[in-house]
Amino acid sequence: MTGLKVEHLEVRYGDLVGVADISLQVEAGQVVALLGSNGAGKTTTLSAVAGLIRPARGRIEWRGEAIFGQPAYAIVGKGLALSPEGWRLFVTQSVEQNLRLGATPLSDRSRIDALFERVYALFPRLAERRRQAAGTLSGGERQMLALGRALMSDPHLLMLDEPSLGLAPAVVETLYDTLAELHRQGLTLLLAEQSIPLALGIADYAYVLQTGRIALQGPAAELQDNAQVREIYLGIANARQSGAERSETSNP
Repeated sequence: MTGLKVEHLEVRYGDLVGVADISLQVEAGQVVALLGSNGAGKTTTLSAVAGLIRPARGRIEWRGEAIFGQPAYAIVGKGLALSPEGWRLFVTQSVEQNLRLGATPLSDRSRIDALFERVYALFPRLAERRRQAAGTLSGGERQMLALGRALMSDPHLLMLDEPSLGLAPAVVETLYDTLAELHRQGLTLLLAEQSIPLALGIADYAYVLQTGRIALQGPAAELQDNAQVREIYLGIANARQSGAERSETSNP
């Protein structure tokens, strides 16, 4: 069953095109990765799906229902949640207050205590710091809190924007272990990442974005060894070519 389906998405910021033409789908129970360098359109795509920005054209469906252009509060209420890049926490509020805000869309308020227990079981450090202001947390703890806040809405699809950005390797490893556990529990994930090994190591399927378009797509296991992913769409080939040209110039 298709959970999320995006067709010919276009997003503009005035005269600038953030996303030119993106089509993708996420089946229920999958982990799908969006790969690409800065400016490729990953954040814009997730923001459009989450209702944070209004697309210029295209179609977005969730479980067969058109959600294109609906506001963020309506979309999160349907079971889609976004853990954004940069965390966007309420830094003067406590850990517990930030988490409680994530549960705002829930119609069944009796489930909040169970959701707190779930988040604290996944992230014991947050339980230890539940009374602490979010602004005093480390980078890794802030990422845990951003993810925990998204989970407090009890989503069916969790979208994550650059979750490993700026974190120490040990913290990233723990974070991805947590994502794998959430997937084992049945949560569907849509993950935007610059790191090829991290994203493809957990994903079932992946899309490679370049300048607002899908440049390549396929099963993650196949893309792991695809030279185009590394050398063309993430700029490594250009760097090698520039280095070779410099070498030829300095050695006539």
